[in-house]
Amino acid sequence: MTLTSITAKPAPEETQTCWSCGSMRASHFCEACGKVQPPAPVDYFTFFGLPRKLNIDVALLDRDFYELSRKLHPDLNARAGSQEQEWSLQQSSRLNDAHRVLKDPIKRTEYLLKLEGVELEEQSKSATEQARVTGQLKKQVVPPDLLEEVFELNMQLEELRAQKKMGEDDPALIEEIGRQKLELEEKHEALLEELKKYWKGWDALIDRQLARQAVSQEERKQVRDKMVDLLNRRNYIRNLVRDVSEVLGD
Repeated sequence: MTLTSITAKPAPEETQTCWSCGSMRASHFCEACGKVQPPAPVDYFTFFGLPRKLNIDVALLDRDFYELSRKLHPDLNARAGSQEQEWSLQQSSRLNDAHRVLKDPIKRTEYLLKLEGVELEEQSKSATEQARVTGQLKKQVVPPDLLEEVFELNMQLEELRAQKKMGEDDPALIEEIGRQKLELEEKHEALLEELKKYWKGWDALIDRQLARQAVSQEERKQVRDKMVDLLNRRNYIRNLVRDVSEVLGD
């Protein structure tokens, strides 16, 4: 598996000069005078000088994060002018957000899909919060191959909830639900392993683009749609395992 290397000083798409000394600058700060530069409206990958690939070297990402933190942290620019202080706050905030998302492989995948115009809305945290505020049930898209299994499990969970309200306990039912929870956890992990195959496939498409080879929209769509399907399935199972744990009191 080829990992994407990272540079702490990504080159801007267009050559720019430092606002303070006029020298050719790095993207986030000036290499000549060290002044923080105005934030550029770029995505998280570009912020770290990365192509939009899914296999990255997280150790290098961490290293570059700390290097950039030392340059951009607001405390280090406390004596700067008000405008530079504001840029420092904005750059530092963007750095933290980019690092948090890119170092997590699932968040990184979801973010890339969002850049590609796909929002996993039904399983997203925002959808959960909206459901909580409005009092409406959050729409859950049940994977077709899990319909029968999920229906049976939900019936068992309702039965267990009813028993608990009446102060009763059915060890056999609890054991059966616990067994199904373990199976769901195994499926959750298996979906991650399958997803990794499509990370490799996506990165191969990006490598072809970087080599100026033709990549069709259909090729991108096939890999992208498969990742969306796997993430939706994985998120659904994760939420189901969480619900089971709550009923079991785990």
